[in-house]
Amino acid sequence: MKILQIKDWGMGLDSESPIIISGPCSAETEQQTLNSCRGAAEAGANILRAGIWKPRTSPGCFEGIGEEGLGWLLEAKTDTGLPVTCEVANATHVRLALAHKVDILWIGARTTVNPFAVQEIADALRGIDIPIMVKNPVNPDVKLWIGAIKRLQNVGLRRIAAIHRGFDTLAQKDIYRNPPNWNLVEEFRQKMPEISIINDPSHIAGKRDLLWNVARKALNLGMDGLMIESHIEPDNAWSDAKQQVNPTQLRDLLESLLAANLTSIDAEQKAAQELQSWRTEIDMLDKSLMELLALRKSLVTEIAKCKKNHNIAVVQLERWKSMVRKRLEESKSLGLDQKLISGIFEAIHEDSVQLQNAV
Repeated sequence: MKILQIKDWGMGLDSESPIIISGPCSAETEQQTLNSCRGAAEAGANILRAGIWKPRTSPGCFEGIGEEGLGWLLEAKTDTGLPVTCEVANATHVRLALAHKVDILWIGARTTVNPFAVQEIADALRGIDIPIMVKNPVNPDVKLWIGAIKRLQNVGLRRIAAIHRGFDTLAQKDIYRNPPNWNLVEEFRQKMPEISIINDPSHIAGKRDLLWNVARKALNLGMDGLMIESHIEPDNAWSDAKQQVNPTQLRDLLESLLAANLTSIDAEQKAAQELQSWRTEIDMLDKSLMELLALRKSLVTEIAKCKKNHNIAVVQLERWKSMVRKRLEESKSLGLDQKLISGIFEAIHEDSVQLQNAV
C-alpha cells in the first residue's frame, strides 16, 4: 500500500514550503484557544493544533480540558478555515475527535511506546481514511516508532506522517528537554523513506530561546515541516509555558527561518536572533561544564581522603602521564586542539593537587 506524503493529503498544503503546525500546548479556555489559534493562523501556520487530553508524568497536573475543548477547536477551524489536529491516546479519544470533525490525529510519544495502545487506536480507525501523525517514542527506539506506523498501515491508513520530538536520554539532557538524537531520525528515514517527517522543536528544546537552532537544523536536514507550540500568553500557560511562543514571536521565528528575500533590516534581526539562540546553547553548555567540574572536585576530595588514610602520596606521576596521554588521544579523535586540551588538564591537575594537599 502506497503511503501518501503530507503534501498529498488533499488539504491544500503548499508542497514547496515546509508545513507549519501551530497552536497551544493545551486548550485551556474557549477564548484562549480561539485567540491562540487565530494568532497562529495569522503568523503563518498551515494546520492548527491544541492539546485536548494531556498525559502527564504525575497526577494532579493539568491533564487537559477534555471533550469540551474539541468544540473550541472546531470553532477555530471554522473561524480560520485551516485544518485542525489533536492528540489521541485511546479509542474513546478517536471517536470523540472524529465526532467533532478533527481533520488530523496524532499519537503522542507516551502512547507510541505502548504497542497495545497503538493497536487500540489502529483498530478504532480501521476503514476510516484520516491523516495521522506518530511521534517518536520517549525512549530512543526506532523499531518501536516504525512498529507503531506499521500497525496503522495494517488497518488501511495511507496518510501517515512521523513527528520527531526528541528522546528521553541522558546525553545533552541539561541543554534540551528531549535531546534530538538526529542520527536516529536518519535511521528512521533510511528504513521508511516514504514517510514525511515533521520536527517538533518545542518538545526538543523545552525553552523558546532554543527553538531557532532546533528548527533550522531540522529544515537543513530536509524535514517536511515544523510543529511549534504557540499561545496567546505563553508565560501564563497551564502547561509547558517555557517552550511556547506568542503569535508575534511565532511570526518572527517563521519569517527568520523561511523567508527567502529579507531586507537588510530583516537580515540584521535574523542574525541577532540566530546569535542569541547559539549563545543560549553555549551558556547552557558552559553551565554543564562547571557542574561536571564540581562533580569531579567532589570525587577528588574522596580520593584525597583515601590517600590520607592509606598514607599514599598525593602526586602519582605515572597515573598523571597515562591520563594525559589518554585524554589527548581522545581529544584528537574528537577534532579538538591538542594544546588546548593539554592546557585545560594541566590546570585541572594543578587545582586537584592543591585540593588534595589541603585535605
